[in-house]
Amino acid sequence: MRKPELAAAIAAKANLSKEKANEVITAITDEITKAMARNDEVSLIGFGTFSVRTRSARTGKNPQTGAVIQIPASQTVGFKPGKALRDAVK
Repeated sequence: MRKPELAAAIAAKANLSKEKANEVITAITDEITKAMARNDEVSLIGFGTFSVRTRSARTGKNPQTGAVIQIPASQTVGFKPGKALRDAVK
């Protein structure tokens, strides 16, 4: 499902226009993005938790040449699904 399809589904369920539903989705994703940039955790009870995770520096291998390379430490976004979401997927 892509954003326009999600907006249409939300519009139908919440009795909103597709444009208003799209604005709501954009506002939610913008706020989650801002929280991640501040290194804050975002918990949506029953759905899951977004958090910033740190990857340690490590040694890797260039797949084309086989040369050993150093991969620097980095940060990434992690998502841990909530119980309701895990149960729905089972």
